[in-house]
Amino acid sequence: MNEQILIDDVCRRMIAFDRGDAKRIQHFLKVHAYARLIAHGEKVDAKTQRIIELAALVHDIGIHPAEEKYGRCDGKLQEQEGPAPACKLLTEAGASARVTWLVAHHHSYDPVDSIDHQILIEADFLVNLYEDQVSADAIRHAYENIFRTETGRALCRATFGLEDE
Repeated sequence: MNEQILIDDVCRRMIAFDRGDAKRIQHFLKVHAYARLIAHGEKVDAKTQRIIELAALVHDIGIHPAEEKYGRCDGKLQEQEGPAPACKLLTEAGASARVTWLVAHHHSYDPVDSIDHQILIEADFLVNLYEDQVSADAIRHAYENIFRTETGRALCRATFGLEDE
């Protein structure tokens, strides 16, 4: 299966998984778009590109299982409940186990020691900062403390109108 067919297959599977939850579907599609853009900007290799894109699509797969099990879906519960359904969906699609690890750590910011983890976090932040309508101070704080890639920093500045460094 070629890369784009795999990514499209996982995207359709995630839309089916989140059926009826337009907010969640819109979220992961936006995170995927940013993750893809950042990964291209950082010139990652093809394997890493695939891992990043797949992880962006399934990163919040633990939300519904956490809500069903605990009645809430904070970040740690997403990381806890996400790997099992992610593994099942990804195995059915023939995708990488590394993606499951990223699902289990996409709200863990210390340490971040790989480019795929960093890019997923930055893409998720770009979307969450907007969707959660956070303050300008919180955006600046995230920019200074979370964003490490040149592409992610540039996108954050452009998206939120931050002054150039």
